[in-house]
Amino acid sequence: MEQLREAQAKVSQTAFRTLNSVVRPAVLAGAGNPLPIGGGAVVLEVTGRVSGKPRQVPLLAARVGKRVVVSTVRSDSQWLKNIEAEPQVVVHLYGKRRSGTASVNRGPLNTVAITLD
Repeated sequence: MEQLREAQAKVSQTAFRTLNSVVRPAVLAGAGNPLPIGGGAVVLEVTGRVSGKPRQVPLLAARVGKRVVVSTVRSDSQWLKNIEAEPQVVVHLYGKRRSGTASVNRGPLNTVAITLD
């Protein structure tokens, strides 16, 4: 049973990496970014807690002014763990980098609230 879970996790990880490699460039360029009030896609950049290198992940987000909220049901997402280790993040909006501070709220739906500087 454990081998099956590990295999499923690897397939899921590969699928997300493939999808992200296609979606990330478009979102970085501003495609689908949320208006000051609304929903859309963003690229969230976090610092790897082990490598110290920047890591980017495209996510759906809701935005109200300087507040951006993203979420995931996957509690094992590395970007969540990275934010818990280092809450200073970058949100890419309309081709520009916006610094912010994030806070993670864990639960059945893990949410991250980001306050843009």
